Amino acid sequence: MKINLASVDSVIIYFGDEISKEISLIVKQAYELIKRSNNKAFIEVIPSYNSLLVSYDIFSFDYETIKSFLENLLQDIRVNENEEKSIITVDVYYGQEVGLDLEYMSGKTKLTIDEIIQLHTSKVYDIYAIGFLPGFAYMASVDDKIAMPRLENPRKKIPKGSVAIADNQTAIYPKDTPGGWNILGKTAFELFDKKLESLSPVSIKNQIQFNSISKEEFLSQGGVL
Repeated sequence: MKINLASVDSVIIYFGDEISKEISLIVKQAYELIKRSNNKAFIEVIPSYNSLLVSYDIFSFDYETIKSFLENLLQDIRVNENEEKSIITVDVYYGQEVGLDLEYMSGKTKLTIDEIIQLHTSKVYDIYAIGFLPGFAYMASVDDKIAMPRLENPRKKIPKGSVAIADNQTAIYPKDTPGGWNILGKTAFELFDKKLESLSPVSIKNQIQFNSISKEEFLSQGGVL
């Protein structure tokens, strides 16, 4: 574990250099320990693949005191790999009118579209981090057979609810935004909720399983083509 100054009111805690299941579990446990400490001086704790960004009240801590506090708090992290996690099922319509890159992926992988969908829905994904938009959950790892690099030419607009793959990660776009991920389908599941303190119903404590549904089911849930 390494703690570095990130800004005048934040530090970043590194738990390793690589992206792995083991380090992800440590990050999640450290996140829980910090949140459970209920220290009002902590303003925000943001997890990533192998680190935590902690912002704090500069009138309560300086760098040396927060470094010491966090080292003591996190020195005895015990990771339980069998810890039960809440699985959220996300219904997805994988039709080609919303799965903008299904045909392209089929050509690249030599798999049929049905095989791509089956592989994408066959796994339960861990949430490694909440990303560049509120509710943008980086999930891993997709089956190696459907891992795809980002598009060479990103789109100016990816529709809200698009379910996508980049490298060995998968994610859902919580709002219309530019992006370069490969689009497989679309969901009506809402990932951004301003009424929630966290702004999203998902967090690194959850796992996600995708469930393939028909166009009719998608539209009945409020989905938009």
